[in-house]
Amino acid sequence: MHPHDALSEIATLLERERSSRYKSKAFRTAADAIEGLSDAELRDAASLRRRKGIGDSTFSVIQEALAGGVPAYLADLRERAGVQRASTLRGLLRGDLHSHSDWSDGLTSIDLMVDAARALGHEYLALTDHSPRLRVANGLSPERLRAQLEIVREMSGDGFTLLSGIEVDILEDGGLDQEPELLDELDVVVASAHSKLRMERGPMTRRLVRAVSSGRVDVLGHVTGRLVEGSRGTRPPSTLDARAVFEACAENGVAVEINSRPERQDPPDELIAIALEIGCLFSIDSDAHAPGQLSLLDYGAERAENAGVPPERIVTTWPLERLREWTGRAR
Repeated sequence: MHPHDALSEIATLLERERSSRYKSKAFRTAADAIEGLSDAELRDAASLRRRKGIGDSTFSVIQEALAGGVPAYLADLRERAGVQRASTLRGLLRGDLHSHSDWSDGLTSIDLMVDAARALGHEYLALTDHSPRLRVANGLSPERLRAQLEIVREMSGDGFTLLSGIEVDILEDGGLDQEPELLDELDVVVASAHSKLRMERGPMTRRLVRAVSSGRVDVLGHVTGRLVEGSRGTRPPSTLDARAVFEACAENGVAVEINSRPERQDPPDELIAIALEIGCLFSIDSDAHAPGQLSLLDYGAERAENAGVPPERIVTTWPLERLREWTGRAR
């Protein structure tokens, strides 16, 4: 295989595993460093070792690919990735309404996220970088979001649509962290709480109910904010009246996100059951921060299928036209 393809695939699989961002970035940097080189230039080992962006591991991958085989590093990653079972529901998903680029805290450019979504067969992807209050994630000011919209408009075609969007922070009083008029311009609004997650049950419930009742939210993101594994450690779920929150979601046509990141597994199974009983819509989303993480939809689809969520109540199984009718609904 071509060394560039090997390096890019390794980066993608490392991203799916949620490995260190520096590790996956090293392989993407190396792929960029050799892009466009001739076979002769690739085989000039001394020159290649001096090229910026090429380290010991990436050099070995290049040499093994040039020798005509699958590099050992890539073969191992492929074997580990092959363990995940594809659910029946996964084949019904048409897109993803929650993803990030390097405009906020994602690892790569918008075009690489789009390329990965196309490769997975997505019909649509919503770009939902963070809002301004989340400074640690380089949240987008209104000015930066407007600049991003100009780029998003140029990214669709050939059966794929990049939807404009935002993951807007739910403020402590339930307000939304972006100009209301700008939210109205977007295709998709995911609203999530990222701070004060240990609020008491009553205030947290009122906070989420106000947000989903605002008339500007399409998806309630990672409902409880919990973390169950991973490099960031664990975090207990927020305390809230799930029934009251999900009743507000159902009343306002807001989808409850089934977040596909294995470290979140949010909402917990018992909350999915409550949302099902109440009649909520759902959105299975990757919350991807890198191209390889878009395939985390596998995990969310398996959880939803095991929970008995009917495909017709999952908005990300809908064709684009129906999805747009829903996001454009009267609130």
